[in-house]
Amino acid sequence: MDTIIDISYLYLGVGLLLLLVPMYYLWRYETGLLKGFCVSAIRMVVQMLFIGVYLRYLFEWNNPWVNCLWVLIMVYIAAETAITRTRVRRGVLMGPLVVGFVVASVLVGLYFLGIVLQLNNIFSAQYFIPIMGILLGNMLTVNVIAVGTFYSSLQREQNLYYFLLGNGASQNEALVPFIRQAIAKSFSPTIANMAVMGLVSLPGTMIGQILGGSTPDVAIKYQIMIVVVTMSASMLSLIIAIRLSVKKAFDGYGRMKKVMRDNG
Repeated sequence: MDTIIDISYLYLGVGLLLLLVPMYYLWRYETGLLKGFCVSAIRMVVQMLFIGVYLRYLFEWNNPWVNCLWVLIMVYIAAETAITRTRVRRGVLMGPLVVGFVVASVLVGLYFLGIVLQLNNIFSAQYFIPIMGILLGNMLTVNVIAVGTFYSSLQREQNLYYFLLGNGASQNEALVPFIRQAIAKSFSPTIANMAVMGLVSLPGTMIGQILGGSTPDVAIKYQIMIVVVTMSASMLSLIIAIRLSVKKAFDGYGRMKKVMRDNG
């Protein structure tokens, strides 16, 4: 395989000029998104450059305790981001999200690193941090959609919930339609994308490995497992977060508390 071609900072800047295309149309059609887009783009570049420098030293140090601490920081940031993007109150959602992210990351991530990859050191920064980052990124996306859907539909259709309770259903049984809706909405895009993977789209992990010098067959096997572990971890974290948050969202009589924040 050919050696990887580095991108100089000069030509990275040249590449960033492509952002002028979406910026123009955001401005042209007065979407109101131009300022947010520019801020997000600047944050993305600055954050990625900073993380690139930080990870280089983190990989060289390769201390298991530091690696675990970094993952816990990522868990906290992911939970904070999920709360910001949903309208569910912090007191209801923060703990369940953190528990869901940690449990799913540990069970699925360490299964992949220890059993599938058979690493001697499962906390090796080269594997541990990227895999945990991929898991958390996917869990964040799924949980934002699922939790938001679950509680917004519950608030909108409380009569259905109380109707099921009044007809003899347990609380768990009465919540099933809402959990079903949350899972369907959050996983439908992933399932659709999985069906055409390799035909319509080439996943980023596979492309990154090939550009980094891996052979296509190795990259494909890694990509298959990345899809498997992200799906599994996302589903596990979603169920844990919803089930634990329900304990805080309802009183002892099964009545729903005020769990959604005001729009303001």
